[in-house]
Amino acid sequence: MAIWDFVKDAGKSVFGKAEAAEPKAAPAPQASAAPAKPAQDPDTARKVAAIKAELRALNLDKDDVHLTLRGDTVRIDSKGADRETLEKLVLAVGNIEGVAKVEADLPEPDKAPVFHTVKKGETLSAIAKAYLGDANKYNRIFEANRPMLSDPDSIYPGQTLRIPQE
Repeated sequence: MAIWDFVKDAGKSVFGKAEAAEPKAAPAPQASAAPAKPAQDPDTARKVAAIKAELRALNLDKDDVHLTLRGDTVRIDSKGADRETLEKLVLAVGNIEGVAKVEADLPEPDKAPVFHTVKKGETLSAIAKAYLGDANKYNRIFEANRPMLSDPDSIYPGQTLRIPQE
């Protein structure tokens, strides 16, 4: 299991505001033969639903993607996703405001992905020059971060980008 750190206060705001009403008390449990699964608190369930909605909007939510939220850490489990898709899932979830860490098991665990956190004033060209040796290769970074990026000029400080490897 690998863990990636993200800037918690940077990213897309998808959680919105919590409901003002207090959560309703859970009904008394009925006696049953099977132990009941612990219920997820309403705020956590709402946040997981918001993350899943964002993944659907990016066309990254597949049937086998399972998310678990603990505080500001999201765990991603997926049996069928390839390495590139899992890296994009990690970035899509990590670039959500309020998420500080993402955990996931990537195929080929000995091959660490290369991520870059954007600093103030950086451009994709400057990042391409630093990592790929040529500023004109900025489009490779842009394409590696689709669909999270829709415009190569729309990156922001604190955003984490996936750097494609040769």
